[in-house]
Amino acid sequence: MTNAIEQSRIPMRTLRGGERIPCLGLGTFGSDKYGSEEIAEAVYGAVKYGYRFIDCASVYQNENRIGRVLERLFSENAVERKALFITSKVWNDMHDRVLESCKKSLADLGLEYVDLYFVHWPFPNYHAPGCAGDSRNPDSRPFSAEEFMNTWRQCEELVDRGLVRYIGMSNMTIAKLEAVLPLCRIQPAALEMELHPSFQQPELFNYALEHDILPIGYCPIGSPSRPERDRTAEDVADGELSGVAEAARAHGVHPALICLKWAVQRGQVPIPFSVKPAQYEMNLRCITEDPLTDQEMEAIATEDRNCRLIKGQVFLWEGAGGWEDLWDPEGVIPG
Repeated sequence: MTNAIEQSRIPMRTLRGGERIPCLGLGTFGSDKYGSEEIAEAVYGAVKYGYRFIDCASVYQNENRIGRVLERLFSENAVERKALFITSKVWNDMHDRVLESCKKSLADLGLEYVDLYFVHWPFPNYHAPGCAGDSRNPDSRPFSAEEFMNTWRQCEELVDRGLVRYIGMSNMTIAKLEAVLPLCRIQPAALEMELHPSFQQPELFNYALEHDILPIGYCPIGSPSRPERDRTAEDVADGELSGVAEAARAHGVHPALICLKWAVQRGQVPIPFSVKPAQYEMNLRCITEDPLTDQEMEAIATEDRNCRLIKGQVFLWEGAGGWEDLWDPEGVIPG
């Protein structure tokens, strides 16, 4: 491994309340292609290199392996717990048992608390890990603000108990946020959402910032390793967008690194995934040097193709018109 990066070089973002966290994290979703041991070892190497933000989730089925690696890091005095910012998420089948889900994640991770706990998807529509893309659960149903708030109030209790420090939402829309934010006793500190040059979600991105909610971007380089169920012929490869490709040539780097530079300079927190040391080290290093010019940022801003890669079709309910119904077309929540 190359020499660890200096923490002072890593730009920071500010959560509501003033706490500062790293502007880039490490994702741990193996995308059905990488085993938990590989991912855990990547967490170990990434933290040793300088990562301090680790994005986890119960449904990734690797938190117990990551927990062993965290214990190893702590025992080696490689990092202190308080220096890490670790997230987890409640999966759709545990919306009515949030405390149980959180305690399981804490036990698996070997932690007394997580820093940020998300509601992974805004409805309890269960999709078993590894199921085919056309798999449907007959119990799936449309979004309900009442059901969501039942789950959110359980998340608020986690804060009260000291099991989590912040809570957040994920895979939301403006319409859904408008329905639930006025009902929240504890406002979300962050919103995890798909963000990359061909899918910039400017309205939702700006809405989050206006409400003091930090956007955390998944699929920041276009998720080239995403499962086959999430691929369609219409998908756009971010690295082939002219603005991204031209910037990559100008800076002499891989287009994926341009996507990360763009994300950080725009103001979101990207959470790229890689198990390869050369890749995850460069992912972090690239955002500490050689920034994009204003002109390059403007060029990439024009490349938005509204190309959602993680469509969520596995969560559709009977009678839904298509995956678009999950994302409130026309700004209206389907009934």
